[in-house]
Amino acid sequence: MVEKASEKQWEQLAELLGKYRGTKGSVIPVLQQAQEIFGYLPKEVLIEISNQLDVPVSQIFCVVTFYAQFHLEPRGKNIVRSCQGTACHVRGAKGVLNAIREKLGLKEGQVTTPDLKFTLETVACIGACGLAPVFMVNDETHGRLTPESVGPILDKYA
Repeated sequence: MVEKASEKQWEQLAELLGKYRGTKGSVIPVLQQAQEIFGYLPKEVLIEISNQLDVPVSQIFCVVTFYAQFHLEPRGKNIVRSCQGTACHVRGAKGVLNAIREKLGLKEGQVTTPDLKFTLETVACIGACGLAPVFMVNDETHGRLTPESVGPILDKYA
């Protein structure tokens, strides 16, 4: 269920592009701010940025696909980052990750729930190895997890 971009979002993009038009090196800051406006970078937004900044859309697409900070698909309201680093791995991170996927009803290859409430990402390290296994929901860290503890934690964000 992808929401259509609002007129206000397009107005904000037009204002942003007006501010950066003709400025060298503006592609990344424009993409960052456009993603803040829309929540991700839809194809139509990339085309508009290309047209207004006079930069080939292929070059913009290369930038978007190179940097992990940019997203071409809608993301959930809550971002779940499941640590798969060494400390978490040896303490059962795989079981926790499987429990997250099961709780969110995510099929293989799917990272965002259809209702756009959650997006699941795996990360190499959260930096809370003493609490392993760990995941974050938005900016909150949850540690010493078991597959059984996942459901009640995620319920708080639903």
